[in-house]
Amino acid sequence: MLKQFFIICSGADTDLLKNSANGEQNKYAGIGATVFFTAVIAFIASSYALFTVFDTLYAAIGFGLIWGLLIFNLDRFIVSTIKKRGSTLDQIIQASPRLILAVIIAIVISKPLELKIFEKEINQVLLEQKNELTLANQDQIALQFNPKTEALEQEIVTLENEIITKETEVNALYDVFINEAEGTSGTKRLGKGPVYKEKRDKHDAALLDLKLLKETNAEKIATIETAITTLKTDYDTQVATTQPIIDGFDGLMARVTALNTLPWLPSFFIFLLFLAIETSPIFAKLMSPKGEYDFKLEDQETAIKTLVDQKVQERKLALKTDFIINDRVYKDIAEEDELYEYKRKKARELMQLQADAFYNGQKKLL
Repeated sequence: MLKQFFIICSGADTDLLKNSANGEQNKYAGIGATVFFTAVIAFIASSYALFTVFDTLYAAIGFGLIWGLLIFNLDRFIVSTIKKRGSTLDQIIQASPRLILAVIIAIVISKPLELKIFEKEINQVLLEQKNELTLANQDQIALQFNPKTEALEQEIVTLENEIITKETEVNALYDVFINEAEGTSGTKRLGKGPVYKEKRDKHDAALLDLKLLKETNAEKIATIETAITTLKTDYDTQVATTQPIIDGFDGLMARVTALNTLPWLPSFFIFLLFLAIETSPIFAKLMSPKGEYDFKLEDQETAIKTLVDQKVQERKLALKTDFIINDRVYKDIAEEDELYEYKRKKARELMQLQADAFYNGQKKLL
């Protein structure tokens, strides 16, 4: 039962193989088994690749099954269309387009399995890329907010410097009226005279201005700090909003790109493995000697071709003979006087009818 199934997978004519030798049947069963298991591997590989795209198991299995059946049909077609006829060079030329197709199929099958085999290494590469993207994303977003934040912080520094400048002025006025009272500067008279009172009033006015300045600037600083806090919140929100996009940077193309950054030799050997699997049915068919099945198939096909050629040739000869007979028949008829008189009579009647019709038409116009 299993042997018969693999023979069907090889694309061979089961009726011809049924009466062939056991070794011939085993050869085509082996070719069919290779075709079948290649399709199974293609199903597994494509299911994994599609799972990384759709992230849905059932959809990946469904599309993977379709892809596996497609590969199975292609391989079966490739093997079944290679005929063991002509010289070895003719067979190689006949198989060359199929070998190119087999190479393409091997690449398509091997790549998803490479992604699975080197999954841990690919994840490490993707993690590094995500970290770089995260830092770059934060820097790019910061470029939108940093100028505004720095401008607001500079305004706070300016307001604080105004207070410091005013405090320095008040402290200087304080020293002036104290020194005036002690007699160490100014009028150099000990005691609180008119000059002292004038300097004390000037200090008190400056102290009141300082108090008002502190209150006003404190309100301005509080407003600016609120704006800075809002900008920082907006920055954090935008970073948090864009981070899931970076976290999701692990699709099929990203994984293939990450795979290409790894050493190429292991991937190349895996590709060679699948290339050998994919092309093995073709090489098995090319290298195997012409067997009983090939002779029977050639006999069957050439017999049908010969029969068709005979029928075509017979139709051509029948048509040629029919033309010759028709020529002779019409030549003999042309020499008969009876036919000549009959056609002459009918031509005369036709010309009379034409003359009458022309006369009636001209009469109506007049």
